[in-house]
Amino acid sequence: MPTDTQKPLREHVLYLLRGGGAHLSFDKAVEGVPPHLRGAKVDPVPHTPWRLLEHLRLAQWDILQFTIDPAHTSPDWPAGYWPDGDAPPDAKAWDRAIAAYRADNAAMQALVADPATDLFAPLPHGTGQTVLREALLVADHAAYHLGQMVVVRRLLGCWPDE
Repeated sequence: MPTDTQKPLREHVLYLLRGGGAHLSFDKAVEGVPPHLRGAKVDPVPHTPWRLLEHLRLAQWDILQFTIDPAHTSPDWPAGYWPDGDAPPDAKAWDRAIAAYRADNAAMQALVADPATDLFAPLPHGTGQTVLREALLVADHAAYHLGQMVVVRRLLGCWPDE
């Protein structure tokens, strides 16, 4: 059986996708947001917890689909990457968004972890993108917006004491 020469890199990327190192975990960022604050805004931040969660979900979904599906068409930028409203449209939307984010993140992790995936091979349908680039984009994008989620939650008074 051939040796997976990319295994150490896979492990580092998986660590990032799981919220390792200086990256905040997704679960920590979204757990415990009270329903009445999910659509709340606080100056000077223009986004609510819901808008940030749904943006994270939509962007990660698009990156994953682009990576695995040559026929995928990305949403229009920027409207297609943000929800229409500041608050979840129904009582279960928050939990659905969290579940969908987790599922897509797990799918990206599985792709990266698979020794059959060449992290450096250009995607045949792309313009030079690789699985490695797309996985790092998922981790980088999440780190940025999860940091915003912490700021919003602190300003709203719903960040757990450390």
